[in-house]
Amino acid sequence: MTTAKLEVLTPANCQLIFIDHQPQMAFGVQSIDRQVLKNNTVALAKAAKVFNIPTIFTTVETESFSGNTYPELLDVFPEKDILERTSMNSWDDQKVRDALATNGKRKVVVSGLWTEVCNNTFALCAMLEGDYEIYMVADASGGTSKEAHDYAMQRMIQAGVIPVTWQQVMLEWQRDWAHRETYDAVMNIVKEHSGAYGMGVDYAYTMVHKAPSRAKAGHRTLAPVPAK
Repeated sequence: MTTAKLEVLTPANCQLIFIDHQPQMAFGVQSIDRQVLKNNTVALAKAAKVFNIPTIFTTVETESFSGNTYPELLDVFPEKDILERTSMNSWDDQKVRDALATNGKRKVVVSGLWTEVCNNTFALCAMLEGDYEIYMVADASGGTSKEAHDYAMQRMIQAGVIPVTWQQVMLEWQRDWAHRETYDAVMNIVKEHSGAYGMGVDYAYTMVHKAPSRAKAGHRTLAPVPAK
């Protein structure tokens, strides 16, 4: 393992690319619950925005086949250009190569569909021809079967890709809870997207630290009244 791969991810040393998070591609995903996949992908995008990570969106055959990128994902980065392609391999499009080069970070965090096709070919080519380091976000990517996803991940790992998960990446960016400038934003993502961990944070804030509920609407709690 090279020394570079021992470096943790920081807001200063990496960039992020979202590949083909489009409805027709998601319809074929069988390796992960598709709502969980969307949750994880949007959470990763929100984390990237908090830490000012250079972020790329690329799509394939939007009008003729794949449909528009999840609006929840695009709304995290309003006004950002979407790099349309014809090739399944994002590396084949010069716009994508130029965007990666412009961002100037050798570590590339990848979230995409499908793991065994678009993610795999991009990762291998970007490593071979572009000398990038690839960090594949396994739970913000999906394949057409569990086997397709798992064996694609294994193939990429054998080639030197580093497997990660979305929350791992976010917390690696945060690194220290003393970094107060991003603390609240990270905890907001946790509470909204991190399942039981987020529920636990809500419980601790409200029940232990007596913070008000996050609910925006005003709700009254009516006392119990035994039925007669």
